[in-house]
Amino acid sequence: MNRRRFAKLAALSSFGMGSKKLPGAGADGRPVWTRPLSVHIFSKHLQFLDYREMANVVADLGFDGADLSVRPGGHVEPESVKTDLPKAIEALSDRGLLSIMMTTAATNASDPLNLDVLKTAADEGIRFYRMGYYDFEKDKSWKENLDGHRQDLEALAGINQDLGLHGAYQNHSGSHVGSYIPDIVYLLDGLDSRWSGCQFDIRHATVEGGRAWPMGVEWLKDYMSTIVIKDFSWAVNPKTGKYGVLNTPLGEGMVDFVGYFKLLRQLNVHPIVTMHAEYELGGANHGKRELSISKKQVYKALAKDLKVLRDLWQKSAEA
Repeated sequence: MNRRRFAKLAALSSFGMGSKKLPGAGADGRPVWTRPLSVHIFSKHLQFLDYREMANVVADLGFDGADLSVRPGGHVEPESVKTDLPKAIEALSDRGLLSIMMTTAATNASDPLNLDVLKTAADEGIRFYRMGYYDFEKDKSWKENLDGHRQDLEALAGINQDLGLHGAYQNHSGSHVGSYIPDIVYLLDGLDSRWSGCQFDIRHATVEGGRAWPMGVEWLKDYMSTIVIKDFSWAVNPKTGKYGVLNTPLGEGMVDFVGYFKLLRQLNVHPIVTMHAEYELGGANHGKRELSISKKQVYKALAKDLKVLRDLWQKSAEA
C-alpha cells in the first residue's frame, strides 16, 4: 500500500467510511459521516491553479476535499490520467484533504479511455464519480432511448462493482436524458445503489421541476450518495437582455435549500456535497485557466458560498 493510499484510507476512516463491503457506506448501504456536512469544491473552478496550489487553496478555504474534474478540458485530462491523477491526489492528501470523488465523461464500459480513468481512480482511492450525459435520438421513442442507455448503465455497474466505485448520473436541465427526473428513476430502477446512483442537482431540479423536486428526491433517495449544490434565479440576463435562468451565489437565488436539506434529513439521506460556482466569476465558473478577475476575488466568493452552505445546513436542522 503506497503512502497516498494509506493516507486516503485513514481519512476515510475518520469520516466513517472504513467498511470494505461498500464504497463509502455503513451497514445499511448509506454513506455515514461523523461531521455535519462533507463539502468538496468542484475543481473545475480552480483549473487556473496547478494541483499543489489547488490543494492549498481548498484547505485554506475550509473545504473537506475536492471533486476532481477528470474529463476532456478538465483539471486532469483523461489521456494523462495515469500520471496526473496520482499527482492531484497526492497534493490533496498532503494537505489532509479528501479526494474520494471525481467528475468524468464516462457513459459506457466499452471505451478504453473510460476504463483507464475508472481503474486509475479506483487504485488511487476514489470512491464516487459523476458520469457523462446521455442524449436522445430523435428517431427513437422515449422508452427505446432509455432502454438503450440502460444497457450502458448496467455494463458500467458491473465495472463499478469490480472496482468498488459508485457511478452517478446527474439530473441536468436542458435536453439531455435526465433533465426530466423520471428518466433517471427509470434508468436506475432495480440497479444496486452501491454501484449506481444519481448525483442529485437541486438547482437543475428546480429549473425543470418548479415545486415538484421533492417527489424526485423521494423517488431517488436510495440512489443519492452525492449531491450538487448551486443556485439560480429567473431574471433578465444583464449581458443579453433576455429573461431566463441566471446563476447566482448560494443563498441569493430561488433554490429552497432549507426545505431541501430538511427533506434529506427526514429521509435519512447523508450525501457527500460537491459545491459548484456557476455564476459569473471571471472565467473560473467555466473552468478557464486564465481569469479576468483576481484570484483573491474567486477565493472570497467560494469562501462566502461555503459559509452560506454550512449556515443553510444548520438552519435546516432548526426548521
